[in-house]
Amino acid sequence: MARKSIDILPLLEFANQNLERQDEFATVGFKAGICSMIEQILMETGNYAGFGFLDNSDSDTGTLGYYSRHYYYSSKMRDEANKRSAA
Repeated sequence: MARKSIDILPLLEFANQNLERQDEFATVGFKAGICSMIEQILMETGNYAGFGFLDNSDSDTGTLGYYSRHYYYSSKMRDEANKRSAA
């Protein structure tokens, strides 16, 4: 299988930005796809650290609110983010 190393932190930040979107194109299907992909990437790289709903009162399974979430940085990713911001 072909492998390419990529930086996961920008992918997580991109996913979180898109999961926060509220425009007409940020549909349930759009956000569900992002969630599925970023969770797989984070699990495969040992960086999954959970997520939180953007609005706990709007988080029924399968709804737009359910997929409006923010994935947390793993400790390894948090260290990397801190190094970037310090540079």
